[in-house]
Amino acid sequence: MSESRPPLPPFTRETALLKVRAAEDGWNGRNPEKVALAYTPDSRWRNRSEIFQGRPAIVAFLTRKWAREHEYRLIKEIWAWSDTRIAVRFAYEFHDASGAWFRSYGNENWEFAGNGLMAARHASINDLPIAEGERLFHWDRAGPRPADHPGLTELGL
Repeated sequence: MSESRPPLPPFTRETALLKVRAAEDGWNGRNPEKVALAYTPDSRWRNRSEIFQGRPAIVAFLTRKWAREHEYRLIKEIWAWSDTRIAVRFAYEFHDASGAWFRSYGNENWEFAGNGLMAARHASINDLPIAEGERLFHWDRAGPRPADHPGLTELGL
């Protein structure tokens, strides 16, 4: 049986919104092996200055990322979509091993295969140091953002 991850392209506004929220929820679960299953086996990534391809590389990347980004919480917001592509803006908060807090802002461009798996992900990200009291993302540590937690626009980001 072939892999599939609905909703499938071509995307409507409603199905693109579902895809964005599913990606946000998956990343907030911080399980590299599970997250990697949303991507084609040969998915191509650019994340900051790293360029790599394939699920094993995705798992390795996410394992390294979440080992150094403690109490990671992410919010994604749709920016634009077409039949097979979705653009999002996002922000996430975390602290490093020394306890210093950061908010990272970025944009991602996604391209999907017909089976709904992401075939390409291009991410540009900037980090901003913040004080712990400036944090805006508050929900249980290893889970999705609650439906009533504000999104980026509502938070003024």
